[in-house]
Amino acid sequence: MAKQETAYIGLGGNLGDRHDHIRDALNMLAENKHIDVARVSDVVETAALAQTNQPKYLNAVAEIKTTLSAEDLYKTLADIETGLGRVRNGKWSPRIIDLDLLLFGREVISTPDLTVPHPQMHLRSFVLKGFCQLNGDLLHPVLKESVNELANRLSGSDFAPDPNLPQLVSVAGIIGVGKTTLTKKLSSSLGCRILLEPYDTNPFMPDVYAGKKELALDSQLYFLTSRTRQLNNNTLARRQIAVSDYIFDKELIYARRLLDAQQLALYEEIYPPSAAKVAAPVLVIYMQDSPQECLERIHRRNRPYEQEIELQFLEALDCDYQRLFADWKTCPVIRISMSQFDCTQDADIEHLANQVKSYVICNDS
Repeated sequence: MAKQETAYIGLGGNLGDRHDHIRDALNMLAENKHIDVARVSDVVETAALAQTNQPKYLNAVAEIKTTLSAEDLYKTLADIETGLGRVRNGKWSPRIIDLDLLLFGREVISTPDLTVPHPQMHLRSFVLKGFCQLNGDLLHPVLKESVNELANRLSGSDFAPDPNLPQLVSVAGIIGVGKTTLTKKLSSSLGCRILLEPYDTNPFMPDVYAGKKELALDSQLYFLTSRTRQLNNNTLARRQIAVSDYIFDKELIYARRLLDAQQLALYEEIYPPSAAKVAAPVLVIYMQDSPQECLERIHRRNRPYEQEIELQFLEALDCDYQRLFADWKTCPVIRISMSQFDCTQDADIEHLANQVKSYVICNDS
């Protein structure tokens, strides 16, 4: 007797009677003697990816049991699509029905015709939402993270990788959380460009931390200028991975904490033209730790200009960062708890680096 395997199928369509087409596809799956449709998620409506002038899609996920091989199941899905009238006019074209083989047991398959797990399922909230209903604890065979965790990274959004954009990975978190250490380790593991904050070259910052508030605007403008230059869309190459130890969006966080009302008003006039020149990240790695632990790291590394930083200031920054990423829609966010992650452990760095590769497009992909 052939071994039975659990597989997950994504169903979707945006032409004709969308509900009927999904129902018909499920019926045709169930009629196959080698397939048992075990469970089906709720049907959700989503906007079309990459093109906004298409009708909205209906999507669902089905859990099946099958004695077919992954390759034969894939062919069966293609036959069902054809039987329901699908016409293939390109990757982003509208369609009557779309059946994707998302997972096949724990198998990892890469052939000219078939890639399993589906290479972009972790970027699709409409897929992960259905998965979470069926089996949220299921581990992705490549990313080694649960479906629930992958869904949390998207904040309900769907993403389509764009090879025409710089592949910027931004490491974010409050002072002392370990951003620069992690950035250096990731850059080394990925063999990619590294972009570090110019703390040591800012001539105003030591005085600002020492209490000279009149120099706060000078310090913020120095950072704004240098970061805009580093992250400029015309400076970063398309398809090239770069890892930065900061996220540009923190500029306003620090400006609002360090500048007085008059300084902030001027800064907020200067900020938008600079922000418009900056490449948006395709992935954020948000490092989280208690402000108290971060303050202890600050004292241990003993940078003179940081020694006046107070716990209250770090606690305020921590709240600001939490608000920033509470409903972040720009790109996926990998949240790292520093109580469970060790930058000195090669295994932790390798695990994270392997995940990063699934969220970016690089020259050899």
